[in-house]
Amino acid sequence: MDKKTMKKLIELAKKAQKNSYSPYSRYPVGASVVGSSGKIYTGTNIENASFGLSICAERVAIFKAISNGEKQIKDVCVVAKSATPCGACRQVILEFADKNSNIICVDYHPIEKNKEKINVIKVSKLLYKPFDPQKAGL
Repeated sequence: MDKKTMKKLIELAKKAQKNSYSPYSRYPVGASVVGSSGKIYTGTNIENASFGLSICAERVAIFKAISNGEKQIKDVCVVAKSATPCGACRQVILEFADKNSNIICVDYHPIEKNKEKINVIKVSKLLYKPFDPQKAGL
């Protein structure tokens, strides 16, 4: 991924983070993904008083991409204080991204304005022995 694309993904994820609905955790998260078409989709975490009904920013962005006709995603960016996808998001990312795609984790908090730290990892490094639908015969 080129620097221009990475910068755009980070910018859009930060913008999405501002729309977070996180009154319970007070942990705003923003995400952006690049679909196989090259179009970028964003998402933010949305909490619910019935905590199990909450959804992470990464899954919102990915589901928006898929519901708009994308069959695969290229790269994912997540922005939060101590940013990293949760286990559920990692499994969803593995479902729709190529193993060589990048996950850009940006440690950033919009209010605290902490110094931004960027960590890029490959999708193949997200989970040890993930559930693989192809290996399961699905």
